[in-house]
Amino acid sequence: MSASEAHTTSSDPSGRKVDFNLEVTIIPVTDVDRTREFYQRVGWGLDRDIAPFDGLRIVQFTPPGSGTSVTFGSGLTTAAPGSATGELVVSDIEAAHDELVDRDIEVSDFWHGAPFPVKARQPGLHPSRDSYRSFFYFDDPDGNTWLVQEVTSRDWTPPKA
Repeated sequence: MSASEAHTTSSDPSGRKVDFNLEVTIIPVTDVDRTREFYQRVGWGLDRDIAPFDGLRIVQFTPPGSGTSVTFGSGLTTAAPGSATGELVVSDIEAAHDELVDRDIEVSDFWHGAPFPVKARQPGLHPSRDSYRSFFYFDDPDGNTWLVQEVTSRDWTPPKA
């Protein structure tokens, strides 16, 4: 089985292959309208903003090119606002950084190495721009963090110590 097959299917007891597609992730926020404005400014597409009944509002955005959407609102989660961390993968990290800056989104400086622990981060882009090695981040108004990672090839081997 190839690595891509291992990541796309599994078998249930009957022998059928079952896809597990991550399509939505929920983030906790304090001010739904402020957060909606922020993700519009980031440039993500608004999929829906509905309030099917009192106490429930669902706002969903999808980043350009993504198969996974981000949902927030009221009545969705008991998680603390600002407690979520997500990761966005881009093919050109400098272009992604510049686009967010142009949209007046506050972004971190670039770093390379591991995203965690923070003390393992090295300043600047990875010297040879290897896939999976360069990062920056931005936070939404509640402090939910989005790591942005450059991936140009899915043929990854762990770095040697």
